Amino acid sequence: MNWNNLENAGQLAIINEESKSVKVMLFKHSTRCSISSMALNRIESNWRGSDSQLVKPYYLDLIVHRDISNLIAQEYGVEHQSPQVLIISNGKCIYHESHNNIRYTEIIA
Repeated sequence: MNWNNLENAGQLAIINEESKSVKVMLFKHSTRCSISSMALNRIESNWRGSDSQLVKPYYLDLIVHRDISNLIAQEYGVEHQSPQVLIISNGKCIYHESHNNIRYTEIIA
């Protein structure tokens, strides 16, 4: 799986534009949380190469970039959680889930 790293606030405008042609997944990961590591592993172990045609994956390290996580919460109106997945389509969050409720099948749907 090839993650796109989300490392600066300016990327949110790019993500919104990209989401007009392909769904975008934002995965907010805490490197200090075992539940977050488990959710990350479930996504990565189920991911198939062809899934990149359906969803473009972005990875956000919450420990390093909490400010971006806060901007995501404001931009899409979704309260911060960790771990958390948001699916962006046409500049809007169409799906979000956190912790053990993160499901690969729902991300790819």
